[in-house]
Amino acid sequence: MKHHATLWYIQGNMSIAIGSSLPEFSLLDQDGKSFNSKQELANAACVIYFYPKNFTPGCTMEACSFRDAFQDFSVHDVKVIAISSDSENSHKKFADKFNLPFTLLADEDKVVRNLFEVQSKLLGLLPGRETFVFDAKGKLVFKFDAISAGSHIKKALAIIQDMNDE
Repeated sequence: MKHHATLWYIQGNMSIAIGSSLPEFSLLDQDGKSFNSKQELANAACVIYFYPKNFTPGCTMEACSFRDAFQDFSVHDVKVIAISSDSENSHKKFADKFNLPFTLLADEDKVVRNLFEVQSKLLGLLPGRETFVFDAKGKLVFKFDAISAGSHIKKALAIIQDMNDE
């Protein structure tokens, strides 16, 4: 994987650094609509999570956990965005089957995954699972990287609640 040395990146085998600005990107969502991060997430706190693949057990559990906690994020005006390399058609089926109320973005060429520098796991065979929390000013305030899906939601929600308590 090629590493960039720009304002939004750090060199090495880590994803973008805490304090980085939300990168601008455009992808298609599960309904085939264009999603531009600068427009859709302007002045909004958000959780962006990258996951390996639709319909796999861990990814399904993670998506359903975000679904089950969606109201908790919404109460704090936080948008939830999920990104994988699956197609928008696959995302549509996944969202419909599990009643997912948030945006799923198709990053088939892994452009945004590379932009965030999310690393692959298990000798590069498994796309990384990483969660990023951005505040309403578009600054990265928290990131979490773990193969285990369950802890991502709890950690992201705790950070959101801490941000709102300040």
